[in-house]
Amino acid sequence: MSKEKDVYLNEEIRASEVRCVGDEGTVYGVLSRDEAQEIANKMGLDLVLIAPDAKPPVCKIMDYGKFRYQQEKKQKEAKKKQKVIEVKEIKLSIKIAQNDINYKIKHAQEFLDEGKHVKFRVFLKGREMAAPEAGVVMLEKIWELIKDFAERDKAPNLEGRYVNMLVTPKKA
Repeated sequence: MSKEKDVYLNEEIRASEVRCVGDEGTVYGVLSRDEAQEIANKMGLDLVLIAPDAKPPVCKIMDYGKFRYQQEKKQKEAKKKQKVIEVKEIKLSIKIAQNDINYKIKHAQEFLDEGKHVKFRVFLKGREMAAPEAGVVMLEKIWELIKDFAERDKAPNLEGRYVNMLVTPKKA
């Protein structure tokens, strides 16, 4: 068996009869595996099993090295076009002073201007766990201050000892 994604090549194919297709779309029909392998060898190409579950299994005569290179090239191109979203986390407590809130909001605005998502987390200590609504109130207060330059992705919700809220940059 080949190392790459369970692809069977040439002598690794165990079926006695295969439906054979050429690289340019030429249909050779149902042949024995040896005949198909012989055709591939004459052309200097590989016999690749592409549909093992079909009756009979379907093989394609192609340059497997070139095919794999093109697949990797396509994957790299797709990866280049992907946009990685970075999430910045800002931790707060229920007993935070207003000037500290303003400072954290200034940082959040900088992150949002850079196109990053911001997750606000209010940590609940000890007896604060008895009234998690205080964390929700804190995040709603913060939301009122940042709603001009952000969109709320997730409303404040309790997760364990934290009350979380996710905001994203406002679309232009």
